[in-house]
Amino acid sequence: MATMKSVQTGAVGKVEVVDVERPVPGPKDVLVKIRACGICGTDVTFLHMGGMPARAHLGGELVPVALGHEPAGEIVEVGAEVTELKVGDRVVVNPQDAPTGIIGCGGRYGGMSEYLLVENATVGRSVAVFPDTVPFDVASLNEPMAVALHCVNRSGARPQEKVVVFGAGPIGLGATIWLKLRGVEHVVVVDVLPGRLEKALAVGADAVINSAEEDVAARLTELHGPGANALGQPRPGTDLYIDAAGAAAVFNTVVASAKWGARLVMVAVQKKGSEIDLGGMLRSELTLIASQGYPTEIFEVTPQLIEHHERFAQLISDRVPFSAADRAFELALTPGAAEKVVVTFDA
Repeated sequence: MATMKSVQTGAVGKVEVVDVERPVPGPKDVLVKIRACGICGTDVTFLHMGGMPARAHLGGELVPVALGHEPAGEIVEVGAEVTELKVGDRVVVNPQDAPTGIIGCGGRYGGMSEYLLVENATVGRSVAVFPDTVPFDVASLNEPMAVALHCVNRSGARPQEKVVVFGAGPIGLGATIWLKLRGVEHVVVVDVLPGRLEKALAVGADAVINSAEEDVAARLTELHGPGANALGQPRPGTDLYIDAAGAAAVFNTVVASAKWGARLVMVAVQKKGSEIDLGGMLRSELTLIASQGYPTEIFEVTPQLIEHHERFAQLISDRVPFSAADRAFELALTPGAAEKVVVTFDA
């Protein structure tokens, strides 16, 4: 039996690199040699939990999770009935299309492995092919950039609008790139870490605000001009707010700052619940829009990721070899230590 190494959750806050059976593709499958896989906040959540609860009929105890849902790699085996793909194709994967469960999120397979079985492999549904002009580490951004694009699509952002993005992590910066590629006139990024704000300017933000040092509403008024809520109270002229931070303070800041008819898109998972000032929402007729995942965007992003790969490459803060996977996850677990960690695999 051929084996391979795969990363799964271990004790709380730890990963284990284990030897597992190397999958064998069936007639409709392909086997992908993984060359890069990003670490996501969802991976970190599983680590904090020490796994995920098993189904109720199994007693509900925690079971290990095969990690990694942001893989990119090269096809090394092709099933007999697969006609659209061939050995040597470089692909990104849709983790939600696997019939045995979401890749890296409780399914049978995880992308943080030496090899990944893509079941019922179909171009445009389970995989997309990308050229060798795009490095594998940048290609692994395909999945999180689909999350960011769905957020922007949900926002309905128009070119003439003024937008602020809270949180300069990968999703916030990805949303910033998509907004500018969409032709949005003015995009401000808010964060508390100077290095992240510098990165935001590098990827195309028109201005940044350090909310630890500046009055956000006052700065937005300077940047976006004056507006007012339904009662005529002065507010910044910002049209659209995007919460890619998931902090209660962001929501409260938006409600207190929103002009009449402003919109707020929540794409970040809220870390803590907070009391919502419904009266403040009423006074601005603030529209709250939730954004989850990527119903259609998983491969809609791929052509622009290919075209603008050097711009998206700036989102990666750390590239760590698979041989040091435990260190990669330690970085991802440490607040402020890294922005986007990608684990790389030898050819």
